[in-house]
Formats: sequence, C-alpha cells, structure tokens
Amino acid sequence: MTISTRGAAKAPAVLVLEDGRAFRGRAYGAVGETFGEAVFSTGMTGYQETLTDPSYHRQVVVMTAPHVGNTGVNDEDPESKRIWVSGYVVRDPARTPSNWRSKRSLDEELTAQGVVGISGIDTRALTRHLRERGAMRVGIFSGNAIADEGALLARVRQAPEMSGADLSTEVATKETYVVPAIGTKKFTVAAIDLGIKGMTPHRMAERGIEVHVLPATATLEEVYAVAPDGVFFSNGPGDPSTADHPVSLMQGVLERQTPLFGICFGNQILGRALGFGTYKLKYGHRGINQPVQDRSTGKVEVTAHNHGFAVDAPLDKVSDTAYGRAEVSHVCLNDQVVEGLQLLDRPAFSVQYHPEAAAGPHDAAYLFDRFVSLMEGQRA
Repeated sequence: MTISTRGAAKAPAVLVLEDGRAFRGRAYGAVGETFGEAVFSTGMTGYQETLTDPSYHRQVVVMTAPHVGNTGVNDEDPESKRIWVSGYVVRDPARTPSNWRSKRSLDEELTAQGVVGISGIDTRALTRHLRERGAMRVGIFSGNAIADEGALLARVRQAPEMSGADLSTEVATKETYVVPAIGTKKFTVAAIDLGIKGMTPHRMAERGIEVHVLPATATLEEVYAVAPDGVFFSNGPGDPSTADHPVSLMQGVLERQTPLFGICFGNQILGRALGFGTYKLKYGHRGINQPVQDRSTGKVEVTAHNHGFAVDAPLDKVSDTAYGRAEVSHVCLNDQVVEGLQLLDRPAFSVQYHPEAAAGPHDAAYLFDRFVSLMEGQRA
C-alpha cells in the first residue's frame, strides 16, 4: 500500500476488481493505492466498529448503506487501537458529521490512518456483482496511482488471495494483558486473541470475569498458568484451514475438559478441533442484521456477523467426535450455514457470529451468561 494524505477530497479514484470490472469515483480518505479482498457489509450503523474490527484485516469493505459518516468519529467506540480494513468504499459520504460525541469526520480519520478509499460509486451495483460472482481481490487507486486499467488489473491479480491466508498472528496482541472484573471477581478466563474486539472482554468483565488476553501463539502451559475457570477463543481474520496452532491448543483445552467458548474464528477452530472441515463462502456474512436460529429453543436472533469461511458440519444429526458427541446449535436462516456448535458430553460451545454486540444488536448477549453457567457447573 502506498498513500498520500494530501488532496483526498478532490482526487479522482478507480476501483478495479480481479474479474476486470471497474468503478470510477472520487478519493475518500487517503490518496494512493491499496489491495485486498472485496466484501460488503449490510449494516446501516456501526461503521466505526467495523473499521476497527481486526477480523477485517486485508479486506476492502463496501458499505451497502448509501450514507456513511453521518455521526463522525469518536474516541469511545473503536474496537481496537487502529483501523484494520485495507480499503473503504462508500456511495455518499457525509458532508458534515452531526453527533454530540463526534471528534472529527470519518474522512479525516481515514486520511490520518492512511486508509485509501473511494466514494461516489454505485455501491448497490458493486454489491450485486459480488453477490453474483463472489468475494474477490480488488484494488483502489487514486491520484497519481491511477494508470491504464489493464496495468491496474494486472497488479490486482498479483495480490494475495484470502484463501490460505494465515493472519491471526498479524493482528493479535504480542503481550498478555488483563481486563479486570467489574465488581466482585467470580471467575478467571484465558482469552486467546486471534483478533479480539475490545468489547468482548468487557462483556465478560461485566459478569464478574477477570480476563487474561493471551497472544495467538500462547502455549497450553501459558494458558493454564493463569489458572483459568474457562478458556475463550476470539474472532479473527484469515483462513481457518491454516490455523493449526490454535486448533492444537483448543484440543488440549478439550482434553482437560475446561469450559470453552469460541466466537467467529473460534467457532471454526472448534469445528476443526472436532474433526470437521471448513470452506470459503461465496461472499460471506457481514453486517449487524443476520437472522440466526438457536436450534435448542427455536428462537430467532438478529445477529452481527463478519465471516467469509464456515464449518462443514452436518445439520441433521449428532456427530461422534474424539471429545464426545457434537451437534450444530445455531444455523443462519438465509442460507443454512452453520452458525454454532456444542459438545454434548463436555462443557464447550461456539457461535459463528459476534455476541458482544458492538455496534449491536443485543439478541445474543445471553451467550456470555451461558459461558458463566458452564463455569459455575464445572466449579460445583
């Protein structure tokens, strides 16, 4: 990625997909060039949480909502210390942000962090194209980076693909840190950071859990050095088929029968640990309006998603695994994709979506309570 922070508001820009389709607009954020996987997010709000979600590392996010940036950028809502998206695509950026918490405009924030974006294109047409053809590599070029489209296309096709990408160690913490329990401490949890969002340990802290956030490279000995009552595996970017170390680590936790909870990437890790395969979705699930059914209750939840891979597990039967019986606990009602797993003979479960609800909805908050119940049951 090469960038300049000058002249972003006026520079022409072009977006080039790896299948050759191109869209022309104006630069938004930094001027220069960037590459990544083109994906679309269907959330109408929560753009600040989306931008700072480490799961979006090496992805160019297309916002389906036409107006973006209306509430500006504040210092309270980021999910990490930086923006992780490789590029940003919007139709009509806000001319002037309006919110009592706003500190600066989204355009200013993108520019300050060197994120190359494009505005003024038909994002609905681009989204329909990605739904039909699937997520694919893309480049955004603006200012002096613009060249002949054939040359730009060749550069896009040289960019790395998301399949086979091992990215969790690139976004995870390098050093262990602790999020203290709010109020009386009831439990200790070791959280494996594969790209964790800041709200996740906060949701556990609200329930009296002291959270020790460990690097993605943590060993089983380092996990149990904190004497955990439970172990948590976070969301994160990349292809789960490359995550051999987290899978091995989770198998060690399952062998010790410590209560275990995984979300998003953590769900895919549990799938692999149980012997299931994973596969790449055509265009993935991204946004805060995805319907998921909890098969144990029949309840339908509106949930927040960000995943381009899924677990290949049978929906119609209980499976025998090395750790006892397992079943699909949640399923997406749009396409029947596996959205959760649970073991029936050991205290372990996972979901493919984001129950920490940043930036909403809150239908799945009960999953943290379910984790607490597992730890209470194990202690009893």
